[in-house]
Amino acid sequence: MKNLVSVFQQFARSNKENKKIIILHYKFQKEKQMNSKSRFLVLAVMILAAAFTRLIPHPPNFTAIAAIALFGGAYFSNKKLAFIIPFLAMLISDSIIGFHSTVWAVYLSFALIVLIGFGLMDKKKISNIFLASVSASVLFFVITNFAVWLNGTMYPLNPAGLLACYVAAIPFFHYNLLGDLFYVGIMFGAFELARHKFPQLIVQ
Repeated sequence: MKNLVSVFQQFARSNKENKKIIILHYKFQKEKQMNSKSRFLVLAVMILAAAFTRLIPHPPNFTAIAAIALFGGAYFSNKKLAFIIPFLAMLISDSIIGFHSTVWAVYLSFALIVLIGFGLMDKKKISNIFLASVSASVLFFVITNFAVWLNGTMYPLNPAGLLACYVAAIPFFHYNLLGDLFYVGIMFGAFELARHKFPQLIVQ
């Protein structure tokens, strides 16, 4: 009889402990879900805000386009969102600015820069971010100016015309590079500071 009572008591204690574990797990999952929502909102707002800097007066090509793509790729753990949110921000700003005949090259560059951003997910060192930013600038320069040449309205469609197109674009490249470095520094720096101040933003 004593053995039966002892077994029953152990079962009751075990059941009680299991309930506590379930409750704690539920609370943890709920808190994690809330933190994920907070992180998503902060990332989305930062990307939208950066996209709208395209509407203010700025030097040629000194924009946050590459920074938005790198930032989205580096911080959204959901790879679909890493494309959707930045692309949505770009579309909204472009609908205000206006589309042009070579906009496809801008969006192609944008998508490839998001992929570069994926490589920064677990490697957010200053040197890696700097290299990714410079790579994004070069990629954007090569693809968008190739599209200008391919359009056939400004340069002949031959190797000499392609070379002339790239040479003519060189004076504007430093604006592109400086703009990328500037906005990448602000966006990555601001979010890292926010993560230190608000640990819930660390949750992936």
